[in-house]
Amino acid sequence: MRWLRRLLGGRRVQLDPARQQALLRDVQHRYGVHAQIRFTEQVEVLTATLDSDDGLVVAAQIVGQVADEAHVDLQSQAQEIHRRTGRRLLVHRRNYRPLWKEAGPALRWPLFALPSGFHPYAQVAAAVTVVGSRAPRLDRVTDPNPLLTRVFEVLDLTTAGWEYGRVRVDTDAAALADRLISSAGQVLAAMDDPPRLPPAVRELMRRNNTVAVHDPAGPRAVGGINLGAKMRENFLV
Repeated sequence: MRWLRRLLGGRRVQLDPARQQALLRDVQHRYGVHAQIRFTEQVEVLTATLDSDDGLVVAAQIVGQVADEAHVDLQSQAQEIHRRTGRRLLVHRRNYRPLWKEAGPALRWPLFALPSGFHPYAQVAAAVTVVGSRAPRLDRVTDPNPLLTRVFEVLDLTTAGWEYGRVRVDTDAAALADRLISSAGQVLAAMDDPPRLPPAVRELMRRNNTVAVHDPAGPRAVGGINLGAKMRENFLV
């Protein structure tokens, strides 16, 4: 594999695990819903903080951890629903949309209450931005394939939350979706042999509807986002 050859070969980069741990702790504890600045400002600061090879490793860790925690949360919710009602729900990481179509009203969107404390509109938005902007260097520090899978997984959870999970589409939510789509496209473009797009993405790419985007502080619509058009623009290259 190209990424492994780079790691083992002469083009290997010098990484500092201690610095990565320090960055991860700082990102985890200083930012999020409790921070005293807006999410847009947090993303700007965090993106600059992680703008290095060690920062890229941390960004990849954040995306992977968020996807893993969300999956565990949904599995737990499905088990609780089965315990209470006898209803069995399939939780499939490759495509969450069938789960949300079947049980959306009974589910809680997991990205607002992750055990790590990472917030989708702060640390997650910044992490995927760094992954995308530094995509050409990904295979020097990690395997980009599972990372891309996790980016698509978070994108799937985000869009399903809008459609079935009662997640309000405000400017912060729209910015997260836009960053996820752009970053996934940048990673795909940097790969020698990109994988097939997951089912949830292919389903949304066939659509052409615009979702209203609201002001975070009020009910007023301030714009719109066409997920299908954005995905086609970024993924069909």
